[in-house]
Amino acid sequence: MSRSRSRPSEQQPDLLGGGAPAQIHRLFFALMPDDAVGAQIEAAATGAMDTRQLHARMIRPSRYHATLHFLGDHPMLRDDLARAAMTAAGKLQAAPFEVVLDSASSFHGREPPCVLRCSQVPEGLQALWDSLRRELLLMGLGQHLSRQFTPHVTFAYSRSALLEPIAIEPITWRVEDFSLVHSVVGGGEYRILDSWRLQAS
Repeated sequence: MSRSRSRPSEQQPDLLGGGAPAQIHRLFFALMPDDAVGAQIEAAATGAMDTRQLHARMIRPSRYHATLHFLGDHPMLRDDLARAAMTAAGKLQAAPFEVVLDSASSFHGREPPCVLRCSQVPEGLQALWDSLRRELLLMGLGQHLSRQFTPHVTFAYSRSALLEPIAIEPITWRVEDFSLVHSVVGGGEYRILDSWRLQAS
């Protein structure tokens, strides 16, 4: 499995408690759509919100993703955690696959996330999730790992009601890589720390 990599940089917390509020650094593995799929997700999201007439905080298309595994929130970007996660991901052998997003709905929450989902989880996606989880556990990173997997792409956070399930024009997403992503909660764009291409054996 080939990869492209940028070195994670560690940021120090404000030890004196002054200055800007403490940042929350989030680390997760994700599938990142290309621009073409992102544009389809944006169109489907806009259509779903207009159909249901919901008031929501929309997410920028550059932040669309499907989380594979969440590795926690931290007061700084932990170099040790990022490197262990990269080591785990580098051991995988997985083939490309297709995900078909075909419905929009909400999860419960204070600001209910509005998401696109697939009615059928592809075998390749489930296998990737299972294999990555196993390698992360072997690296001692099981603290934050979920036991269940519900693939979805969040596109908004509702400020009114839940988005009742609605069918959308199917979006076929060819997945050929996955990434380790760093974000600062409430901050700007995501930072890709490392990516791995999926290759047929």
